[in-house]
Amino acid sequence: MATAGERAVDAYIKAAPKTVQPMLRDLRQAIKAAAPKAEEKLSYGMPFYVYHGRLIYFAAHRNHVGMYPIIGREKDLYAKELKPYLAAKATLQFPIGQPLPIALVKKVVKQRARENGANRPSERPRRAG
Repeated sequence: MATAGERAVDAYIKAAPKTVQPMLRDLRQAIKAAAPKAEEKLSYGMPFYVYHGRLIYFAAHRNHVGMYPIIGREKDLYAKELKPYLAAKATLQFPIGQPLPIALVKKVVKQRARENGANRPSERPRRAG
């Protein structure tokens, strides 16, 4: 059974122009493959993924599909690969009609998930003192 977030993302993709829907589906699939434990939601009117905090957003625009935020170590690790798509400090833009760099998307999402997981508070129970 689909969650409310999954249904909201389904609706977002269905409402997008037909020409961009395949890109959105492919991007969604890549994100879910790279971070299978991430929770899918809609936030700020965009598909959004949560994994130990904010993970990644994506959105359809007139001439591109954007992916946000690119703010962690992934910017340095994959700088050369990201350069053609980096449109602002924290935004990747994938032109509509061009193939998505799926392997790059997966690497970025996996790195962000690792960082989010490493930065989470300790889950060990507190000792009574």
